[in-house]
Amino acid sequence: MTAITVLTPTGTLGYGFGDEALARGMSLGPAVIAVDAGSTDPGPHYLGSGKPLVSDVSIKRELTALIRAGREAGIPVIVGSAGGAGSGVQVERTARLVREIAEEQGLGFRLATIRSDIPIERAKQAVAAGEIIDFEAGSALTSELLDETVMLVAQMGHEPICAALDGGAEVIIAGRACDDSVIASFPIWRGADPALAIHMGKILECGAFSAEPFAMDVMLGTLHADNFVLEPGSTARRASVKSVAAHSLYERENPFKQSGPGHEIDLSACSFEQIGERQVRVRGAKLTETAEYYVKLEGAKLAGYRSIAIAGIRCPTTVKALDAILADVRQKALVYFAPAPVTITFHVYGRDGVMKELERETTPQREVGLVIEVTAADQELAHAACHQISGAMLHYHYPGVINTSGNLAFPYSPSDIDLGPVYEFSAYHLMKVASPNELFPVSFEDL
Repeated sequence: MTAITVLTPTGTLGYGFGDEALARGMSLGPAVIAVDAGSTDPGPHYLGSGKPLVSDVSIKRELTALIRAGREAGIPVIVGSAGGAGSGVQVERTARLVREIAEEQGLGFRLATIRSDIPIERAKQAVAAGEIIDFEAGSALTSELLDETVMLVAQMGHEPICAALDGGAEVIIAGRACDDSVIASFPIWRGADPALAIHMGKILECGAFSAEPFAMDVMLGTLHADNFVLEPGSTARRASVKSVAAHSLYERENPFKQSGPGHEIDLSACSFEQIGERQVRVRGAKLTETAEYYVKLEGAKLAGYRSIAIAGIRCPTTVKALDAILADVRQKALVYFAPAPVTITFHVYGRDGVMKELERETTPQREVGLVIEVTAADQELAHAACHQISGAMLHYHYPGVINTSGNLAFPYSPSDIDLGPVYEFSAYHLMKVASPNELFPVSFEDL
């Protein structure tokens, strides 16, 4: 087959890439520009709220460069998981930016949008039919949980993107999609080995994180009949066997298995070969189609409203007595606001704010940062509880206290900050579907 080169400009659209790296990458003659724009890594907020993970300013700036490069070269531009979570509102928001770019740059092309929103009733039908299995939620998906869900999406495979390419799309803005499928879709559409294309997609989806030194930057992969070759766009980076093989293991529980919608890929026979200083050749992935086609559901529900206070503690006696102080202040706040339920969380940075109970380092702290976090059923209650706690700690009297007030140093005024609605995942399951394209409608628009 004819070699097919895919250019992936960055690990997440909006996170940046070098102009020199993009220019050099385009000079190598890619057949497509494909980039991921989302993840569940930042949590459920962007799915539940519909707000974008990355600002419109950054998305528009990078999309302008990519669409211009794509149109000059006559190749398609594919974006997956638009807006961060790939919900319909995020797909449309990104599509609006594309329309603005087309008008401002005087460009004409065929735009395709692919929705990945799943109707709640469709998911309920699958629950009733026993066609839902747990993925990483740790519990069953129920109709009650779905009733609480404010947004539900599913991860598409490469097939809906191929359908958009069938329709002549030159720019594709897709909803929630498997990261590797976004990269693999064009080569598969052109007849490449799906196993190699998807394995390559898994490595490329983080951009130049598979290069040395790693960065959010341009990475290219070229598919051949029985292998693919990886190379960074910037001459300041190189692909090495170590960097590529290491990233092939990224986010993988089983080093020899890569699962996705409708398939499993066996990587046990993979080999990595250095070519010159900057390229690595990869071989050996084998794909098996699964008997049933499942897609991953991601749903978010409202969990309450959050307020926080951020403070620094420099007093050595307060730092020493902090655990007892926090326990007492928490209990008094719960009693004060009873029977209204409030969730109180303390994060002590400089001691165990990151690792919590898993922290093993016991070096005495000179100063610590404290984040007081309160979640409640409404914003007013969350704010009231947060302020009550921060105020109580500010003037707290404890055995051995020397200063009579000022236990906390607040970097901001007001000290208590309302963060708005809080979301949690309600669905993180796999759902059986009749066909790969069943849930992912494609719409076309000529600009």
